[in-house]
Amino acid sequence: MKERRISHVPGIELAITASRRAIACAGMRGEDIDLVIYGSCSNDETIPNSASGVQQRIRATHAAAFDVNTACTSFMYGLSIGSSMIKSGVVKNALVIGVELISQYMDWENRNVAVLFGDGAAAVVLQASDLESGVIAEKLQCYADSRQILRVRGMGTMYANLGVQYGQTAWDFDGQEIFRKAVQGMSEASLDVMQRAHVTMDEIALVVPHQANLRIIEAVAKRAGAGPDKLYLTVHKYGNMSSATAPVALVEAVEEGRVPPGGLVLMPAFGGGLTLSAHLIRWGQRLVPLEPCDAELAPSTKTALELVNEIRARQALGRAEISRFAALNFPESCTD
Repeated sequence: MKERRISHVPGIELAITASRRAIACAGMRGEDIDLVIYGSCSNDETIPNSASGVQQRIRATHAAAFDVNTACTSFMYGLSIGSSMIKSGVVKNALVIGVELISQYMDWENRNVAVLFGDGAAAVVLQASDLESGVIAEKLQCYADSRQILRVRGMGTMYANLGVQYGQTAWDFDGQEIFRKAVQGMSEASLDVMQRAHVTMDEIALVVPHQANLRIIEAVAKRAGAGPDKLYLTVHKYGNMSSATAPVALVEAVEEGRVPPGGLVLMPAFGGGLTLSAHLIRWGQRLVPLEPCDAELAPSTKTALELVNEIRARQALGRAEISRFAALNFPESCTD
């Protein structure tokens, strides 16, 4: 990991820019969108939902809009939901977003996690098709018995009214156990979807995994039978962007010509919960945008380090009260 991104704008602004680009690529307008799915675990707001903020700004007047939070797999679960709603005839198209502003909730004094994560966003537009394309096989699962090994204390109603300022967090992060579960989950899910679709790794053009760290990616690839030439990596540029990781990597892979027309793409992912997934996607025949798009974020007047230090300074004001998190009881500690 050589670099990461720290956002100077809210998550919804990241999502709006990504959405406008995706809609232009599809040759559509905002009002053409039937469904907006906002995948994230670091939403700007809880009520109203974040998806409606994107819907309003892209002028998707008649669309449905909702948020999905399965941590790092949120975009992938959103992809399953959007695809299923198209296949069932509920909608004709869907805008699926993966976006994360994890820097605002990071415990910047905990090096075990502070060095791993970054901010980002990307989006795709799904459309009904008579051809076999899009999600052709998928596996969704959750290792709920291990939910406690990855927890961000400070996000949720359990932490309300404790005298701790919002944004002050403490991370439970069992790196060794997360590694073991991630490798097991993503590799088994990858093999499962290949078996369901009756394809071998030789038939897959590219593997675009969740980019938590290189050791996990290499271990999953080895178990799934994918050589280095099949892997697309972004972890060295962006770190772990949680739910934004998979769509950012997919978009860049397409832009760089790594996905051929009609090619199969395998996308395994893993996140807190502990959620896991694998999707086998057949890309369509088109690789170039149908319309240009000039959507850009406003330039930042501060460096990433300046932004991080500002967050750290605000968090320091409430650090003394964070010990109150230790007294809370969680679902897995209760017996029925």
